Amino acid sequence: MDEAIQKLIRGFHRFRTRYFETEQTLYQRLTQQGQSPQIMVIACCDARVDPALITDSDPGDLFVVRNVANLVPPQETGGHYHGTSAAIEFAVRSLRVRHIIVLGHARCGGIHALLQGSGDANASGQYIQPWMAIADEARTVALAAHGDPSSDAAQRTCEQAAIRVSLRNLRTFPWIRERAECGELALHGWYFDIEQGQLMRFAAEHDGFVPFDMENTPAAPDPMRGTPGAINKRGG
Repeated sequence: MDEAIQKLIRGFHRFRTRYFETEQTLYQRLTQQGQSPQIMVIACCDARVDPALITDSDPGDLFVVRNVANLVPPQETGGHYHGTSAAIEFAVRSLRVRHIIVLGHARCGGIHALLQGSGDANASGQYIQPWMAIADEARTVALAAHGDPSSDAAQRTCEQAAIRVSLRNLRTFPWIRERAECGELALHGWYFDIEQGQLMRFAAEHDGFVPFDMENTPAAPDPMRGTPGAINKRGG
């Protein structure tokens, strides 16, 4: 058997011994009661960025969907597959999550492909290029600010601008917009710097991203509403 697969199996045995067998109550509850996470995370499929690991979350805490560059497509009803949109719909309309976090990160390969893209589908990938086109606006912002698409500054600007595009696209779904406007759902943009081990949030009052460890409180406002404040609990 391939060593990479053997490593996973050995890891599973450690998980069974060190975690599953000592957390029987948690897993019994999740089995009997089902999942009821309050938070959805839309993260990148990059192997270096694990939302549960970064936030030290337990099983059942997060409803996670991962895709290339943590993008949210705008709401549309064309004849295509909508894996990310379906996950968002389930989280919001069935699980009734109270928070959606778009979690971007530094050194994102999808964003790098977007910045370097020549418009050649063969060079950019049959599926990657049209998917990354969701964030074309972020590329425009980054190039206008820094010019050189290969610069670290352009990469970081594009990564963070893409988070903001996804936050705006979330609002194109009417059932998200309605719940956000009545205070039942908060939208957050987070950015993980894998080089510095720093977590940042989009702060509307600063029109940019600020580290959590520089704030007096970790509570984040809804960045799409542009006003700070606590999140109201879901009614009913």
